[in-house]
Amino acid sequence: MAQRDRSLREKVVSLEEAAGFVQDGMKVGIGGSTMSRTPMAMLWELIRQHRKDLSISRCIVSTDGDLVFGSGIANHVVTSWFAQGILWGLSKVMRHHVESGSKRYEEWSHMAVGMRFRAGGMGVPFLPTRAMLGSDIVGQRPEARQIDCPFTGEKLLLVPALNPDVALIHVQRCDPYGNAQIDGLQFMDIDLALAANSVILTTERIVSNDQIRRAPDQTKIPFFCVDAVVEVPYGSAPHECYGLYEPMMRHMEAYVAQVNADPVKGMQEYLDRYFYSPKSWNEYLSLIGMDEVLEATQKGRSIYND
Repeated sequence: MAQRDRSLREKVVSLEEAAGFVQDGMKVGIGGSTMSRTPMAMLWELIRQHRKDLSISRCIVSTDGDLVFGSGIANHVVTSWFAQGILWGLSKVMRHHVESGSKRYEEWSHMAVGMRFRAGGMGVPFLPTRAMLGSDIVGQRPEARQIDCPFTGEKLLLVPALNPDVALIHVQRCDPYGNAQIDGLQFMDIDLALAANSVILTTERIVSNDQIRRAPDQTKIPFFCVDAVVEVPYGSAPHECYGLYEPMMRHMEAYVAQVNADPVKGMQEYLDRYFYSPKSWNEYLSLIGMDEVLEATQKGRSIYND
């Protein structure tokens, strides 16, 4: 981390170039949560470039977990919850790969995942918490250590820092230097950005540094944490980006029905059509369909209606 160039410089690159920051075998942190601000465009590109042996960490995993397991780019997921979204329940794709032994699902409590990112961002080797004490998860996680607090004598659990090699984070806007502003819930993205050795930001739009400076309180991730900036409109599709678009539900429902019917063949057919066949992200969006994209946009922006 000491060798990183933290200078104030333009970092705008293409989606293809940004993927070069992620090498086989790396630990990759994913920003957002569930179906919110998922860096889907970046995952789309990594799958197209056939990365392998990645270890993925995210606070709550949704269909992004299906995709990294089903495509084969990841063999390990660290999270507190792995489903296909609140509406569709437990992922049959995840169950197929984990129960067959081909992939590993490492479960922590939601608080523990956050504390691990925070410890990583603080530069300390662990943080104490009460989360998971008294649960069955503790028995599954030998990495966590129970201690007696030296001040109170209470039982505490020490959770180890989590420092991804690279973090993928999607935001509503940032400047060319990587000063990122996030509307709505921030989830664990600030701690993730501080914990990671490098950060790739995808953004709905790149704005001027002057515009960022007009509302400095909205800047959640500073430029010195960021290594690459990629402007990708609808970069969370078919998931949602607060204030801009809602999830593209017809596409999501069709996807879930397809992969749950056959977690292997259904997933491969989905990847072939939506990931490997399109020549660009815009072509991917056109396959989802203009009607659905516009409908999701109208619903997403409706929060600003009087």
